Amino acid sequence: MNKSFWKQFAIALALFLAGYFTFNSNLFAQTLEKPKVSIAVGGKNLFYYLPLTIAEQLGYFKEEGLQVEISDFAGGAKALQALVGGSADVVSGAYEHTINMQSKGQPITAFVLQGRAPQIVLAVSNKTMPNYKSVADLKGKKIGVTAPGSSTNMMTNFVLAKAGLKPSDVSFIGVGTSAGAISALRSGQIDAIANLDPVITMLQQKNEVRVIADTRTLKDTNEVFGGPMPAATLYTTEAFLKKNPNTAQAMTNAMVRALKWLQKAGPSDIIKVVPENYLLGDRALYIEAFMRVREAISPDGTFPEAGPRTALKTLQAFEPELASKNIDLSRTFTNDMVQKANAKFK
Repeated sequence: MNKSFWKQFAIALALFLAGYFTFNSNLFAQTLEKPKVSIAVGGKNLFYYLPLTIAEQLGYFKEEGLQVEISDFAGGAKALQALVGGSADVVSGAYEHTINMQSKGQPITAFVLQGRAPQIVLAVSNKTMPNYKSVADLKGKKIGVTAPGSSTNMMTNFVLAKAGLKPSDVSFIGVGTSAGAISALRSGQIDAIANLDPVITMLQQKNEVRVIADTRTLKDTNEVFGGPMPAATLYTTEAFLKKNPNTAQAMTNAMVRALKWLQKAGPSDIIKVVPENYLLGDRALYIEAFMRVREAISPDGTFPEAGPRTALKTLQAFEPELASKNIDLSRTFTNDMVQKANAKFK
């Protein structure tokens, strides 16, 4: 064999090896530390968590190499307990839990934003409170929330505080996020309800409630809280993020991809993807409810700069002990992984 052959062979071998090691270095760089991940969520059927459902149903988690197991609880507070107790790796839940947990010396970090408005609605029953005039009328009444300590409870506490009432001035009852919540109101077990869509839209359609505080749009959210209010997120412990950066990035990629899909999807597209039981037996109502909350869904998973400050101010309004706590908001969220995901899915 001549020198020319060996020269060409050497070049070809060098190119092959260069390609091989480049491929494998990228592969190893993206190796998932924890391919099997458990996510806890409080009310998966709600539009509040629609991005999570989309990422799951369209196979975006699988395409990132993840095997995701989602456990559904009655409310966000229960999902948080699963994380603290070690039975869940990540929570799909409200941002404000990150602030409360830091104040208790258990720092958790939100790493992708699903909702830029809480979508929570506080409404009174037209059956038990037909003569309602102001928030002050709620004193001594029973208010149904998804679960005590959940974001629906926190939002109600804030509305009460603005009217000069304390959380102890009312009775909070956990009613869940679907048929149980509707039944509790219709049967007169509760006088008011703090819940989300599609539950609220169903009650509104039949004129069973009167809305007194609404956070389904950016405008209404600003009026209630005085600024942008981060809502549903994916959050986990600082330890999990440090130990599993590639896994967290893969989860973020799937969620950001779902958020971008939702920006372009029409109501009929949503209907085809979500499980049938989410529709509560009424497709038209589900579509109507979706159109009411569409603006609340984050377009790209990024936390707004002023959002964490709004959340802290809100919590301090009815949790005075937070005022004495040194809360480092920079530890409650990160946009680092979202920025990488957005660069990937331009």
